[in-house]
Amino acid sequence: MAIMNARKIAIANEKGGVGKTAMAVNLAAALTLEGKKVLVVDMDPQHNATIGLGVAVDDGMVNIYHLISRQNPSQTQDTVCRTKWKGLDLIPSHMDLSGAEIELVDEEGRENRLKDVLSEIEDVYDYIIMDTPPSLSLLTINVFSAADEVLVPCQTHPYAFKALGDLFDTISDVTEEINPELKVSGIIPTFFDRRTRVSRSIIEKLHTDERYKDLVFESTIRTNSAIAESSDIGKPVVFCRTRSYGALDFRAVASEFLRRK
Repeated sequence: MAIMNARKIAIANEKGGVGKTAMAVNLAAALTLEGKKVLVVDMDPQHNATIGLGVAVDDGMVNIYHLISRQNPSQTQDTVCRTKWKGLDLIPSHMDLSGAEIELVDEEGRENRLKDVLSEIEDVYDYIIMDTPPSLSLLTINVFSAADEVLVPCQTHPYAFKALGDLFDTISDVTEEINPELKVSGIIPTFFDRRTRVSRSIIEKLHTDERYKDLVFESTIRTNSAIAESSDIGKPVVFCRTRSYGALDFRAVASEFLRRK
């Protein structure tokens, strides 16, 4: 049997509120509908991806904090939670993860802790999708060190568009100093509303900017209340509101993602 080589994808944007966690959860779920085996790694102390996959945050649960801080002897596979949906697994997060920033600051090889953790299980999955905090931090750097590629959700709003430059500069620095194989594999417009001039303007800018135009997905995530509702009940929108714009859009993104590899 051939060994699987997981594609390790960071979902990242230094600006909050762009739909980053919704992208991590729902892209992962949509990929399982394409027959793929997917692991979500929640690297955000706010642990919204964990909640969004219906996993209750329990103080006694071994989570990603224990693995990267090496405070628990458990192996990585012992930390993986099976979700309710076939082919979709999770390494959960916890608010304690915020303390890892301080605890690891003087540790040798601190930027490679997540990479070491994932090396134990990366041959089990087709895709490993990592959610990141909405800021540049040691946690984000750990994700970039472990990842093969970055998918960037970009809200179709001027502030989000302007923030792309800083993110691309950060990724460029990481490729020079930590992970030379890291690349941006796509920019996915989110919160798109074709009725508004602002949304249409940002889409046009993404498609004409020399730095971004070849990376922009044709698929967009439209503004859709079903996405927020699904997050609230801890169930990906592609499973709970299958005919909603949100579900259709994430399935389209997953399909385009598979075609673009």
